[in-house]
Amino acid sequence: MSLENSSSNRSFGGWHKQYTHTSRTVHCPMRFAIFLPPQASESNKVPVLYWLSGLTCTDENFMQKAGAHRVAAELGIAIVAPDTSPRGDSIPDDPDGAYDFGVGAGFYVNATEAPWNRYYQMYDYVVKELPQIVEGHFPVSDVKAISGHSMGGHGALTIALKNTDAYSSVSAFSPIVNPAVVPWGEKAFSNYLGEDRSTWLEYDACALIKTADTHLPMLVDQGDADQFLHEQLKPDNLVAAAEDAGYPLELRMQEGYDHSYYFISSFIEDHIRFHAEHLKK
Repeated sequence: MSLENSSSNRSFGGWHKQYTHTSRTVHCPMRFAIFLPPQASESNKVPVLYWLSGLTCTDENFMQKAGAHRVAAELGIAIVAPDTSPRGDSIPDDPDGAYDFGVGAGFYVNATEAPWNRYYQMYDYVVKELPQIVEGHFPVSDVKAISGHSMGGHGALTIALKNTDAYSSVSAFSPIVNPAVVPWGEKAFSNYLGEDRSTWLEYDACALIKTADTHLPMLVDQGDADQFLHEQLKPDNLVAAAEDAGYPLELRMQEGYDHSYYFISSFIEDHIRFHAEHLKK
């Protein structure tokens, strides 16, 4: 498997780089970005924070807007940001061109329904293929954490809850915590996973947190002025599920903040420092 470097930029003493490769998991070319802090070398492999972005995003949104490089460079943490779905002329998309399904909206699941199931295997891409590539080609260790925003917050929470031995900690901004009961999730899951709603619970943080046998450190930030708060995000559902399960969730409601990268950039340092406490243990 070969990587093609498409861009390189010096940042806070480290490097931000974009790479493309042909994915065996989603059967098309994929792009991801990596920030390597100045401490990273073959003799000093650094831990990795994986970032999953939201609807319509690519690897570029977080890397260019979040302002995460400075503190990651200070703490010696690499950041990896994959794309949010397969892309290309051959990739099936929402027939109406809507933003909340299809290209740019992979929801970090393994689709089971045709025609989506050949390409939309984003769960396996993030959990299996991408870490193998990153650990095989860059001076990073296999110690990793995961975070994300909105659809990517959903992905981060569900992936961490399903793979507690693989991640040291998990955090999220404005996550879709209960996709099985909200419009975004119902649309995506019915197409990707079929009409049997019991299968949807495999990718629903509120369901998974109730059965988690290992408790990872978990931090969630949610703006109380988020336009999607009540219809799509429903953080109270996650709080209730965590309380029922005795899961030590820290969920912070942030006054006046919306769903944008202004919100993320305001609190990303908190999240990276939160992960650093657990990545280096």
